[in-house]
Amino acid sequence: MSTRPTPSDRSAVCPTRRTFLTHTATAGLALPAVLPRLSRAASANEKLNLAFVGTANRAAASIHGTKSENLVAFADVDERYLNKAAEAFKVQRKYTDYRRMLEKEQNNIDGVVVGAPDHHHAPASLRAMNLGKHVYCEKPLAHTVKEVRLMSEAAARNNVATQMGTQIHSRDHYRRMVELLQSGAIGPVREIHVWMGSFRSGSRIPERNDPVPDYLDWDLWLGPAERRAYHPKIYHPKQWRGWWDFGGGQLADFGCHIFDLAHWALGLRHPNTIKATSSHEPMPERAARSMMVEYEYPATDANPPLTMTWYQGGAHIDMVDVRKKFGVPKRWRSGLQILFVGDKGKLISNYGNHILFPEDKFEGFEPPEKTIPSSPGHHAEWLRACKGGDRALCSFDYAGPLAESVLLGNVAHRAGNAKITFDPKSLKVTDNT
Repeated sequence: MSTRPTPSDRSAVCPTRRTFLTHTATAGLALPAVLPRLSRAASANEKLNLAFVGTANRAAASIHGTKSENLVAFADVDERYLNKAAEAFKVQRKYTDYRRMLEKEQNNIDGVVVGAPDHHHAPASLRAMNLGKHVYCEKPLAHTVKEVRLMSEAAARNNVATQMGTQIHSRDHYRRMVELLQSGAIGPVREIHVWMGSFRSGSRIPERNDPVPDYLDWDLWLGPAERRAYHPKIYHPKQWRGWWDFGGGQLADFGCHIFDLAHWALGLRHPNTIKATSSHEPMPERAARSMMVEYEYPATDANPPLTMTWYQGGAHIDMVDVRKKFGVPKRWRSGLQILFVGDKGKLISNYGNHILFPEDKFEGFEPPEKTIPSSPGHHAEWLRACKGGDRALCSFDYAGPLAESVLLGNVAHRAGNAKITFDPKSLKVTDNT
């Protein structure tokens, strides 16, 4: 069964783009402060009923990660992916519009998994949470800082189990790094440096106006974004991250994964100031090809004030000097890396490996005792929380400040490669230089 809206009933589902935008802006605020829980209470041994926003790429990974439960309904604007996933997992209820899915299935589901592009994260998640549904949502949680905050508030207000899709958080490697940093092995951390290569892509919206294929509802794919012509292989299915209307570029794509280690280990929340520099002026439509962002974080209970710097490609950012300055071994100078500079030594890590250096200083070093238990899996953590178990470690109360911090780097860049001062309580920039 597929419930794709026809031209005759589209006005009731998606009347205008302005309506979509208005509903998106108010989705977290329009309903009563306390809502009845419409989902049933599942026991630890009972299967959850789940609905999915998106069925391909990262969304497909989430379907596989939760296939132990009852998969009730799928929504995808691309009927190729929708039909393929529905057939593979024997799901009968199919939708092209997730708003209709949530409306029709609200009494049949306990949780919603959101794996659509960034600009749909908040519209889908807020609707789900305000129906009392548990939510798993891919990083960077939402498209804008404001949307992230609305999602964090909605999760708390509706008392639902949440998890952001930063899967690396659940691997043992990150847990050992957190224990290592918290043990004081390198002393108080004063500086953090993160580097990686750069996207290579164009900067202008194509002028061609190609016909939309029959299998794709382009209007629904655009959703709350401004209307633009369809162009094959430019936006859908995988190229959307580099356009401001849909994603946040490389920083939004990777920042939550790698900043996570610093936020978790050192108890970071929001930076005080954020300064962006780039080899080019901000592009009105396209995310930065190369960029450096300096975040100044206040002291926490676990660490003194520190500066974290993001280096994203570009000849203007001479990473050789940074690497040489801190004596980074040559084999660690490429790829995505995070370097912690402490008073007693340095730690460099990526998604799966690490070293302490200078290596002679840490010869014979014994790692601290394991205190953080292994995860049952990133999706399994969320499922457990949905059934009344322990809180998932990337629930929105933790993931919200992390995602906001990452996205503030894009704010500083788009403000003209400026230095901004951020007040997390009011969610406002109080100074812009």
